[in-house]
Amino acid sequence: MNILIVLAHPERKSFNGALVDTAKGTLERAGHEVQIDDLYAENFDPVERAEWYANHNNNEYFAALTEQSNHFKAKQLPEDVNREISRLDWADLVIFQFPLWWHAQPAILKGWFDRVLVYGGLYSGRMRYDHGYFRGKKAMCSVTTGSPAQTFMPFGRAGNMVEWLWPFHSSLNYIGFNVLPPNVSYGVQAGGIQYQEKAAFEAHLETQKTDWASRLRDIEQETPIPFTGWSDWNEDGVLRHDHPMRWRP
Repeated sequence: MNILIVLAHPERKSFNGALVDTAKGTLERAGHEVQIDDLYAENFDPVERAEWYANHNNNEYFAALTEQSNHFKAKQLPEDVNREISRLDWADLVIFQFPLWWHAQPAILKGWFDRVLVYGGLYSGRMRYDHGYFRGKKAMCSVTTGSPAQTFMPFGRAGNMVEWLWPFHSSLNYIGFNVLPPNVSYGVQAGGIQYQEKAAFEAHLETQKTDWASRLRDIEQETPIPFTGWSDWNEDGVLRHDHPMRWRP
């Protein structure tokens, strides 16, 4: 497979960076081709703005989706956006490596979605979900958190990790990816917050890397998270009443 790792962490020597290195080495030894897309190192600008577009449809009002669509069709998208789209086109699997900051991905990665997943090119009214541009391709998140795993359980103080990652997974599904279950590295303490003594913490990090490598060796056999698709909904976009996922007495 061709595998793209999108890294969103400002410090390449961080544990997120170490997970990227673990993934790259493991996947290449298994015979895969791997590219690393380091958003901070490449100074990717995450802010969508009118200045990115040379030929505005309306000089009095900036409609981002309109400009994305028009410039995609005219092959006039910004150079960095074209580069990112080319990488996505190349990849069979995309791994997003990032820390959970304020219960979501870092701003640079959110802005990457805003700018790179251009309307009229990578999605449209009908080119979504299981009819999406990236159908047949796979994507997954590899996420680090500061708090221990127990705090992200359904009744933990941090809340259910499944719910925190739902928006990210939904966006990937929206553009057609088959979304694999996430890899979550818990308890990656930072700053002044500590849950373990140094030796135990370092051993914990090594275990996380070993577990990640072990999982990646069999990544081609993994089953995606189930999502519903166009044939499952009625004309209002609601799950059909006769669908087996509906609860019925």
